[in-house]
Amino acid sequence: MSKANIQWFPGHMHKAHKQIKEVLPQVDIIIEVVDARIPYSSENPLIAAIREKTPCIKVLNKADLADPEITEKWIEYLEQDQDIKAIAITTSKPEQVHQITKLCEQMLPHRLGQDKQIRAMIMGIPNVGKSTIINILADRIIAKTGNEPAVTKNQQRIRLPSGIMLSDTPGFLWPKIENANSGYRLAVTGAIKDTAIEYEDIAYYAAEYLIKHYLPRLQQRYEFEETPQSDHELMELIAKRRGALRTGGHFDIYKVSTILLNELRSGALGPLSIETPEMAAVEKVEVAELMAIQAENKVEKKKSRKRKYNKRR
Repeated sequence: MSKANIQWFPGHMHKAHKQIKEVLPQVDIIIEVVDARIPYSSENPLIAAIREKTPCIKVLNKADLADPEITEKWIEYLEQDQDIKAIAITTSKPEQVHQITKLCEQMLPHRLGQDKQIRAMIMGIPNVGKSTIINILADRIIAKTGNEPAVTKNQQRIRLPSGIMLSDTPGFLWPKIENANSGYRLAVTGAIKDTAIEYEDIAYYAAEYLIKHYLPRLQQRYEFEETPQSDHELMELIAKRRGALRTGGHFDIYKVSTILLNELRSGALGPLSIETPEMAAVEKVEVAELMAIQAENKVEKKKSRKRKYNKRR
């Protein structure tokens, strides 16, 4: 399986990041929508870098697709930051979505009153369900929704029935996804386009994880009793059960990949999470170390170029 090295920063995303940075000092609270199945990988590090001490509500959307026990662990983990409150929701239950505005009021009681108004900003990476949440909060169609990443491209302000002034922002990724695992998880859940990584690689990554963490679920769904020892064996078993074999006994990798990813994304495999707080804690350290090495190498290259320049003079 190849390493995920995703660099995707379209012009409108760069513009969104710049706009958010300019408006943030006028914002009382940030609402960041993440995917409950991958709260760490769907969290935008650029937001964390510019948020500073601004209170933040982490909305774990699509909680109906996530493992409820792991989601509870995520809420506890995220709320270790005293400026953060976390809530798990699904947009199929509007009453859960409306808890977001109530939480804003609870976190900012000093902003309640006739002469005051809570100024909130909602953020989230593409395809995490932000637009649907806005429409529910506004009780009307405000934001365009869709299954393709990066639907919202313009910033807008919406006055909610609760009186909160909500600033919407385009979903944007960060320039480079340093953590290879995060890149794959974003692809597995459909947060980034399937063309960003080889489609079969995405499916094999999912297969490897599911074998380790949800094997009984796979056996029940695809009706096999064997215990696959590798991602390839799992894919082959699914091919046999779903009629994806070619002449000569070889299986259609693309067809099996499509079956597995579609059923994972739709919830047909049941509620499951693709990362845990423990995994995130380890990977954060690894990413920090990698970035430190990259920064050091960058400094050394700059020094080397300067020495070469001085020698030529």
